[in-house]
Amino acid sequence: MLLLLALTACSGQAPSPAPSAGSTGPAASATAAPSASAPTAATPAGPGELRFAKIGEFDKPVAFAVRKGDDRLYVAEQTGRLRTSAGDTVIDLSGEVSSGNEQGLLGVAFHPSGRWVYLDWTDAQGDTHVTEWAYDGSEATARRDVLTQEQPFANHNGGQLAFGPDGHLYIALGDGGGAGDPLGNGQNLGTLLGKILRIDPRGDPYTIPKDNPFAGEKGAKGEIWAYGLRNPWRFTFDRESGDLWIGDVGQNEWEEVDHQPAGSEGGENYGWSLREGKERFHGGKGGDLTEPVIVYPLGEDGNCSVIAGPVYRGTKIPWLRGRFLYGDFCAGWIKAAPVDGPVDALDEAAEVGEVEQLSSFGEGHDGELYALSLQGPLYRIEPA
Repeated sequence: MLLLLALTACSGQAPSPAPSAGSTGPAASATAAPSASAPTAATPAGPGELRFAKIGEFDKPVAFAVRKGDDRLYVAEQTGRLRTSAGDTVIDLSGEVSSGNEQGLLGVAFHPSGRWVYLDWTDAQGDTHVTEWAYDGSEATARRDVLTQEQPFANHNGGQLAFGPDGHLYIALGDGGGAGDPLGNGQNLGTLLGKILRIDPRGDPYTIPKDNPFAGEKGAKGEIWAYGLRNPWRFTFDRESGDLWIGDVGQNEWEEVDHQPAGSEGGENYGWSLREGKERFHGGKGGDLTEPVIVYPLGEDGNCSVIAGPVYRGTKIPWLRGRFLYGDFCAGWIKAAPVDGPVDALDEAAEVGEVEQLSSFGEGHDGELYALSLQGPLYRIEPA
């Protein structure tokens, strides 16, 4: 089953069973638990209720994007198509993508100008491509590969694409797969695997920004922005603060969320595979490891894979403003953590809803939020 292993942590043993694609879909509404603190003085103290309104049906939707000057929502299907909420198929790679558990079409992002669209996908050999098309709102043309990366194993491909507040394209690549990072890619600055990259994709084939932390450093890949990551399936930028939030899928014991504040010069080492969550894994030591801000136990109550979402900056759900949303693929819960309080209190997030086989979140032009289920639905998140 596509992606069921992609979003479940793996070890040397067989992965824990994930929910069946034929199981019952997510509830139409969810009631949140009370919270003891507010993200800002102007925000109500406790969470209220969220409703998940189904607005579309797709074939294994895994990624979401919006385009400047365009009211349509764009959804990437793992099986290879980029489709819109209006029913249009913009790009069809279904005859080219690999179809393993952690492979396929995995990410989508539009250039800030809206003139180009970028897809992250794995080919028939399982290797990663970041590919660009010129796009006028009706037809995608002038296809070219921006970046390719050989993959030693079929799992841990990452796949997230997003343009940051600085206008550069950020790309998530997992550690290349295998249990326990057998090739040591997470801590190796000589490979792009196990990293978040930062490039200008409009170069030939792309340009490395001169202020990247390892640009020009001997033995290091200049594209690297952050490292020490296992499988950063989803990351998001806070549209108001510019902070970066990374959900890194765990190995044996812990799921984690990592945080990079706006203004960072990059180069953070998030610890994998020296560490899983906050615990030692291979050695556990390293210079200046950046601690995760949220950890939760893998396997407990069905937990298997963290899905990072946005910080809510919309207007329709006042109590949700300033809260970071994240969820778990297998367990299905969604939690909201206030980001304006102490960092060490982020683990005390309130559960605010549930979506079975949650694969990703989305954010509209207006800051309102969406949730995707691998079972097919696209939901708009609304006040109850």
